[in-house]
Amino acid sequence: MGVLDLFRLDGRVAVVTGASSGLGVAFAQALAEAGADVALGARRVERLADTARLVEAAGRRALPVATDVSSPEDCRALVDAAMAEFGHVDILVNNAGIGTAVPATKESTEQFREVIDLNLNGCYWMAQSCGRVMTPGSSIINISSVLGLTTAALPQAAYAASKAGLIGLTRDLAQQWTGRKGIRVNAIAPGFFATEMTDQYPDGYLDQMMMRVPAGRKGDPMELAAAVVFLASPAGGYVTGQTFAVDGGMTIT
Repeated sequence: MGVLDLFRLDGRVAVVTGASSGLGVAFAQALAEAGADVALGARRVERLADTARLVEAAGRRALPVATDVSSPEDCRALVDAAMAEFGHVDILVNNAGIGTAVPATKESTEQFREVIDLNLNGCYWMAQSCGRVMTPGSSIINISSVLGLTTAALPQAAYAASKAGLIGLTRDLAQQWTGRKGIRVNAIAPGFFATEMTDQYPDGYLDQMMMRVPAGRKGDPMELAAAVVFLASPAGGYVTGQTFAVDGGMTIT
């Protein structure tokens, strides 16, 4: 077996949440290109058809499922659907999330709870559902953020708290499941990538933030997707409980 063979995912089944747009689309496409069939979860189920076509264009099977990860019942239903269609689940990419930029003294109870419920609680419900059916050699990848490690000049208390909490959740699940169940659990902390979320930033904000990024540019979604494939595949087989910053160096400045 050559080193590139370690990155192959032939015969494996991945579940990707937040797969209707942005980074979730890139993750699903990359996992399919590496050989995995992909169950696609998102609230905007009508947009999953486009992602499914990308998966199928890579020669793999796609299963779109309407999913609100803040609902434990929806999370169980997504995993049940994947098990019924494919017979097993080997990879979970916990990507679904939302962000806000509301000053802490003005943020409503409902706004704060919505972010935590989707970004943190939803990842737990998905991991819990997958952890019950995954077999040794499986991998869970939680998409955190550099805002779980540092700040970025916007008022994002709920988002930062949810992403920092996800890093703690990653460590704990890795400690619980890697030795006992053979399930690796890691997190990725992306820096600035072009998504619907970054489209909402104030004019000039990203240009200002690039001064903190040694690479001097935003990331390409496929650069992040490559990190997902690494952690999902046998190439990352000795990596667990880690948070992998893919941020152009932002967290070292």
